[in-house]
Amino acid sequence: MIRLDVRQVPSLRMSVLSPIIALAVTVAAGGVLFLALGKDPVRVLSMFLVEPFNGVRALTELGLKCTPLILCALGLGLCFRSNVWNIGAEGQFLMGAIAGGGLALWVTNASAALSPWVFFPLVVVAGAAGGAAWAAIVALLRDRFNANEILVSLMLVYVADLFLSWLVFGPWKDPLGFNFPQTVQFAAATEIPRFVRGMRLHWGFAFALVAAVLMWLFMFRTHRGIQLQIGGPAPAAARYAGFSSRAAIWTTLLISGALAGIAGAFEVTGPMGQLTPHVASGYGFTAIIVAFVGRLHPLGAVLGSVVLSAFVIGGQLAQSRVGLPASVSGVFQGMLLLALLGCDTLIHHRPRLARWTWRAAP
Repeated sequence: MIRLDVRQVPSLRMSVLSPIIALAVTVAAGGVLFLALGKDPVRVLSMFLVEPFNGVRALTELGLKCTPLILCALGLGLCFRSNVWNIGAEGQFLMGAIAGGGLALWVTNASAALSPWVFFPLVVVAGAAGGAAWAAIVALLRDRFNANEILVSLMLVYVADLFLSWLVFGPWKDPLGFNFPQTVQFAAATEIPRFVRGMRLHWGFAFALVAAVLMWLFMFRTHRGIQLQIGGPAPAAARYAGFSSRAAIWTTLLISGALAGIAGAFEVTGPMGQLTPHVASGYGFTAIIVAFVGRLHPLGAVLGSVVLSAFVIGGQLAQSRVGLPASVSGVFQGMLLLALLGCDTLIHHRPRLARWTWRAAP
């Protein structure tokens, strides 16, 4: 029988190296899986590890995928460090998409003469308001009624998804869209400015990188950030020090919801250009893995988003080129999370063989 003993001092070096070890384990397990499916593992793995970085256009598409993952993971990392388990970033992403898309739809219908650079901060505010408002429901129920934020935030994802479907099937539906559930194409004035003409990477990526730096400064270089990280995991110690655990709940959820909402607004006014029922691409759930791969650190979230974005793009390439199922990307993400959790278990616990003893019933 294997027994896990708690280590007195977990290894800091292994905490840093564990994501790399987990990635190596995931790649090795993926190679075995592809071989069992009758596919060339070298060719398929190159689609996950090489193709997303092969050329300028591939790098811009990778940055496009990274943008929503970085923004969602930043807020989730803050929540998890504060012991607030927000699992509903996907719903907050959707509400931000609805708010940003609604603003873009209004500008389109009103034929407002706006510059994209003027619209950009407006859509940021709209997306943040939509996501934060949805997260505020979770904070209110947790604060006033001690409702479990895991269940509440997760269930609100489906409410947001149904609300989006009602809008695009009903009042916001394009009357000339051949009965497809979608809004009209947004006007050019609502398009987020691109880095390079002819490529889809927009300035939302730069916004996400700046947000990561600001989140790092907030979490580790401000008194308020330290309060949040103490008030969540140790409410008794926080009260003794004069910190408010309620403030940790509200602040972390509102910030997390706002960042996820901005990600959703960028998605509909960036690459999509309209609202459809397929706005939800699993970014909010994938960002949970990104946050843990990045060790709940804002700058680590940037690196984690690159890995997970490569997995998403690689899954799409493997589906179109070698006929693997669309779920292969999710399988890779799950293996990575499982390997990472295994590494973390060994970092904090030492496995030891224990002799099995039989005890007769009295």
